[in-house]
Amino acid sequence: MSALQQTRLRIFMTGVGGQGTLTATTLLARAALAFGLPVTSGEIHGMAQRGGVVESTLLIGYKSPKIGPGEADILLGFEPLETLRAMSYLKPGGLVLSSTEFLPPLSVACGREENPDIDAIKATVTACAGQARFLPCRSLGIEAGAVQSGNIALLGALCALGALPFGVDVLADTVRATMKPKIAEVNLRALELGAAYPA
Repeated sequence: MSALQQTRLRIFMTGVGGQGTLTATTLLARAALAFGLPVTSGEIHGMAQRGGVVESTLLIGYKSPKIGPGEADILLGFEPLETLRAMSYLKPGGLVLSSTEFLPPLSVACGREENPDIDAIKATVTACAGQARFLPCRSLGIEAGAVQSGNIALLGALCALGALPFGVDVLADTVRATMKPKIAEVNLRALELGAAYPA
């Protein structure tokens, strides 16, 4: 078995419905397969409705799609509250990439409750993670041409960090191969913006 085939990585992704958590999972899985890696992915909590919690997993070099508490090498949070809620899945010294922009739950949108301060979330995440990076994903998506492509900006940042066995080029090829040209163009721009976003 080659060194590449022995690569083992657990990635936990979390967000809310409508952010593209499952699309991001599928793209990463296809990119890993295109790179020749064995991949298993799974959806833990499906999107029952727009705004509901969505969690998914991507495992490279493992046979089970399940990630237990303290096992994730990487945590991708497409919404900061969901990043905070999923921290128990991160292994000690793991990597966190999170959006800084909230999609408020109904209780916050109605004014009954308030979101925690983003700086408090960043401090908590940074204290628990070996490395943490925060991006304004929705804003990067809008800059790329569609707010929905903010998920791809987060994947671009992940690839640029060198945390995966493949780089931005492999993910870009996967976007081109799996999306309609007009949609691919926006997502490729989001990928570039995320990869270039300052640390």
